[in-house]
Amino acid sequence: MVMEYPTVGSKRTTRIHRILGVDPGTATVGFGIVDWLGSDTFKYISSGVISTPKTMAPGMRLKMIREDLLDILNEFGADHVGVEAIFFFKNAKTLVPVAQARGVILETLSSFGLTAGEYTPMQVKMQLTGYGKAEKPEVQWAVAKLLGLPEIIKPDDASDALAIAVTHVRMTPTINLVQ
Repeated sequence: MVMEYPTVGSKRTTRIHRILGVDPGTATVGFGIVDWLGSDTFKYISSGVISTPKTMAPGMRLKMIREDLLDILNEFGADHVGVEAIFFFKNAKTLVPVAQARGVILETLSSFGLTAGEYTPMQVKMQLTGYGKAEKPEVQWAVAKLLGLPEIIKPDDASDALAIAVTHVRMTPTINLVQ
């Protein structure tokens, strides 16, 4: 999926890397796709959510997440992936379903030969705002500004996924080496 384009006025080519960010959940999985153009330059490609109905059986919800993620990967492709890490849950009832969804997501990525970098919300906030305890709107506006968008991406899960994609580039030195 790595694309190469000649740089203006030069015979040198610039590699463009497609980055997928994923914000796991059971009811809603956020996804965000950017092209990393080098340095700290990103191009917005797409974002959205995979939503599963609460009335659906747990196994069917996981199947839906897998199938929809496969569709996204087939449509857009990805060279690198970042996924939000599970680090702390106030509600133990949601921990297991989210962990199950993450497992399905990681397995789906693996079937495409992709290994995900995993980042805590604090790491994402730090990379986007310089402050690990930033409020969600600060992060959302930082994402919109970095991607040259006139307003924040909605829903929140999609914006979070874009922030994870950017964090993956900023925290993965090996991506920077292949530029």
